[in-house]
Amino acid sequence: MSSRPTLGIAPEELAACVACGLCLPHCPTFRVTGEEWASPRGRISAMRQVQDHGAPADRAFRESMETCVQCRGCEPACPSGVPFGSMMETTQAELSRQHRWNPRRWGFKVLGRPRLLTLLSRLLAVAQRLRMVPSKRLGLPRLPLHQERLQASGDDVWLFTGCVMDAWQRSVHAAVKRVVEATGTGVALPGAGAGCCGALSLHAGLDDHARTLAIRTMGALGGQAPILVDSAGCGAALKEYGKLLGTPEAIAFSRRVMDVHEWLATRTDRLPPAGERDEGLVIAVHDPCHLRHVQRAHEPVATVLALYTSVVTLDDDGLCCGAGGAYAAMQPGMAAAIRERKLEAIRRSGATVVASANPGCSIHLANAGVQVRHPLEIIDKAIRHS
Repeated sequence: MSSRPTLGIAPEELAACVACGLCLPHCPTFRVTGEEWASPRGRISAMRQVQDHGAPADRAFRESMETCVQCRGCEPACPSGVPFGSMMETTQAELSRQHRWNPRRWGFKVLGRPRLLTLLSRLLAVAQRLRMVPSKRLGLPRLPLHQERLQASGDDVWLFTGCVMDAWQRSVHAAVKRVVEATGTGVALPGAGAGCCGALSLHAGLDDHARTLAIRTMGALGGQAPILVDSAGCGAALKEYGKLLGTPEAIAFSRRVMDVHEWLATRTDRLPPAGERDEGLVIAVHDPCHLRHVQRAHEPVATVLALYTSVVTLDDDGLCCGAGGAYAAMQPGMAAAIRERKLEAIRRSGATVVASANPGCSIHLANAGVQVRHPLEIIDKAIRHS
């Protein structure tokens, strides 16, 4: 007699959801579709059917899971504290094991190899200049042909540089490094071992690969110095290494991780004074989901930015923009529909520039014509022109 299929979710996690529906307004896919299967409550119900009642993990089930952005906006809204993000990661991992042919498996292996990623990115940049790549249709930004070289300036803090962001947006790291150094702090840079945090692999269900990358990253960021992160998705992943690996070393490592805005918000007295403000410049702060809902560290972004420019808050209560790491590439139709709600909030704000502390979000919004900057790029420019 064959055993009943299971997703491997802890029974107490499945039982925690009481189907109250308070999560529904905070779920971007439910807001777009109005369908129960596209809500956290509906997805948990489907998980129960598969794990507890032997229902097949069929195409409809996979679609319900794969269309989840994994923004985790439902978690702060849940009165029962349902760990929906963990449940989705466990489910995606089981689906990945059941369906070994996963093109993302090969693509994500590149992310942990910085030199190969840099080479492929440069080749892609050349192809863009030759108009050989439909960048707009693929949701790609204009990639740089050359990257400035970053050099360590001390060992007071680490600056985590990661994979895609380092290959495609290293200028952001350079700006962040200058702002941190403006406080009198020396910045250390990791080697190739910290080439990827593993977030994208984990979201795609490639949990073994994510653990491998996590162990490498921990080895490359040794010592006791704080680890500053300027990408919301990477910061969330690094802060959850304790849960991912379940070791005392991983727990201790995660305690050292801080979003760079968290770190700066407690050191505003060390930042250079603001020069003359451009009163015509109004910045709308976009809260990346993994900064707001996972790290719960979005407020320091506005705190630090407000020292140098006029800041407005979007009125959509932090609703997801639809980027979701690789989600916008895998689910372009749903991602665009989710993004439209964010664009409406930006238009209502009257802002001329949007500040977003996550590379996926900034690329996704820029592809819709929004002028997007990393918050510390804005501050770096203000400091250098003061």
